[in-house]
Amino acid sequence: MSESTGSCAAVLVDGLRVHLGASRVLDGISLRVARGETLGLLGANGSGKTTLVKVLMGLVPITAGRVLLHGSDIRNRRSVPWSRIGYVPQRVNSNPAMAVTAEEVVASGLLTDRNLFRGRRGRGRVMEALEQVGLAGRAGDSVHIFSGGQQQRVLIARALVRRPELLVIDEPMSGIDRKSQEALAATLGKLQSEGTSIVVVLHDLGVLAPIIERTVVLENGRVVHDGAPPSSRPPSPDQDHFHGQVRGQPPRCTAPVIAAGWRGQ
Repeated sequence: MSESTGSCAAVLVDGLRVHLGASRVLDGISLRVARGETLGLLGANGSGKTTLVKVLMGLVPITAGRVLLHGSDIRNRRSVPWSRIGYVPQRVNSNPAMAVTAEEVVASGLLTDRNLFRGRRGRGRVMEALEQVGLAGRAGDSVHIFSGGQQQRVLIARALVRRPELLVIDEPMSGIDRKSQEALAATLGKLQSEGTSIVVVLHDLGVLAPIIERTVVLENGRVVHDGAPPSSRPPSPDQDHFHGQVRGQPPRCTAPVIAAGWRGQ
């Protein structure tokens, strides 16, 4: 992949390898997310999805290859425009002993290594982000009393307060009720319509299926599919395997077979 290709992409991953101790977690990952594109990252538990996301956020070191965010190599952290990037990790239940409010959690998203929006301007940004996820009326409530879905929406608001051009979300639908899932899908759909680039880790497409433009499937740290979501093509035995894999069911054939089927080989 050329430098020009990387400079016009929201995300460019080229030949990425990651070893954690003696374990090879990612093995030659290459993918590109265009600006304004919504990508679903799928795969069974242990396939490398979360590790890949953490690499994108500079939280896990690269063994080989390169990763560019908005054209900047993440190995040079100071060159990356982090203020244009929002990250939502997997939800962790809050500690009741730490009675932080939704407003305080979201405000923490304004903190960078250089500055913090203060006063009326900062609070205006916080309330705008909470409004986007439907929680402006509960800004002063402690997050530990929120439902799992509401906590997830607070974390998304913390990412949105930056008004990011790229949003990376790790399994936002895990463990939350259907109503909360639909609320999150509506929020992400609005962001998509505004041109935000979105990378979202999922076990299955679920309620996000209408906004996912492309899917990348990982298996054992490798890409086994990169292309159209399964719903956009007629069912086939290979796609049956694909659906089973991303839902955590035992596969009926090997990764090379599904890869060949999806790539038309």
